[in-house]
Amino acid sequence: MTFNWKHILLVACNAAVGIYLILAVTAFNSPDEAMAKACTEVNIDIEQESMEGFLNPDEVKKLLTQHQLYPLSQPMNTISPRKMEETLLKSPFVEKAECYKTLNGHVCISIKQRIPVIRIMAENGENYYLDHHGNIMPEAGYATDILVATGRISKKYAQKALSKVANQIVGDSFWRNQAVQLNILPNGTIEMVPRVGEHVVYLGSPTNIDSKLERLRKFYIYGLNKAGWNKYNYINVEFSNQIICKKVNSD
Repeated sequence: MTFNWKHILLVACNAAVGIYLILAVTAFNSPDEAMAKACTEVNIDIEQESMEGFLNPDEVKKLLTQHQLYPLSQPMNTISPRKMEETLLKSPFVEKAECYKTLNGHVCISIKQRIPVIRIMAENGENYYLDHHGNIMPEAGYATDILVATGRISKKYAQKALSKVANQIVGDSFWRNQAVQLNILPNGTIEMVPRVGEHVVYLGSPTNIDSKLERLRKFYIYGLNKAGWNKYNYINVEFSNQIICKKVNSD
């Protein structure tokens, strides 16, 4: 009798694989074992940005606990990463959320938060933040060192015009540290209050802000550094290629 060893070997391999799969499915789907295995660790990673946000691991834990979704000590087969993500994304401070379980009983939570770039404190009483996309974030009660805008500000103006100005300011390390406040006048033009000096800077309309700030930066370096930071009380950089200064009134 002639044996087809190649065929026999193939059948044996298939049988071995079948037995392994049966054992594996039986082992991994044992209800008692799955229920007994609980989450032993929760890893919360919040993406770091150059500017401080509102979220920290305690806030994430609090949010999930309020919805009975915090996974620590819970059976792994009852934990739903999708429900956790959906809950986290409902927060106005979360831009992206990814949750997943590991084989060693850990749950990992990765979050990208929405970063506020400016706080709006309008004369009509509205108080909120704008993120770098121009989206509105609710007032959170945090004492954060952030650019503030005051004056006559509608939400349309804030989202369409002011958010772009804020992004240009906070995107530059010099102006992020120097600019403290923007004041919006009734005609929609902008005044800027700097951290250093006793003057106010008139930026004019919310256009060409980058060139206006660059012109002002050079004036700071080559002008005020020599003349004195308190020599003027009003600096106008509205028009191209010129800077108009008003001297401090002397008694």
